[in-house]
Parts: sequence; structure tokens; C-alpha cells
Amino acid sequence: MGAKLLYRFKEAYGQGVIEGVFWDVPVPVPPSEHRVKYRLVFIVNGHRLVGYDNERGKGDHKHIREEEIPYAFQDVEEIS
Repeated sequence: MGAKLLYRFKEAYGQGVIEGVFWDVPVPVPPSEHRVKYRLVFIVNGHRLVGYDNERGKGDHKHIREEEIPYAFQDVEEIS
């Protein structure tokens, strides 16, 4: 069984756009230990200002402009 879409949204917010996609995956995306694959981003004029994701090989982390910072994922409600 593959990934199951939990929630997806995209909406205008101020001068930008907030977009989020969350999946329940059958096995964690390494090195994450939970079964949620996610992407949450705030974009203004084509530039990511803030983002959260768990890219394979990097695990849970957040982006503040160009900086990448480790992030301790708790649950979908915390970041959505």
C-alpha cells in the first residue's frame, strides 16, 4: 500500500501563498521516525520565506529564508 493523502491546501495570505501537503506513508521517510511525509511553505513573490518538510536524507527541518534548521516534528496539527 502506498502513501495516503491526509490533507492538502493552498491559499492566499497577505502578499503571498501558504501551501501544505501531508501524507501518511507506510514506512518513515529516513531519517524521520514517524509515518508522516509533509511539506508546508509560505511563498512571497516566488521566494520561500518559511518552510517545513522532511526530505529523504535530511529528516525533519525548517527553512527560514535560505537557512535550514533541524526541527522536532510532533504532529500534523502542530505545523498546519
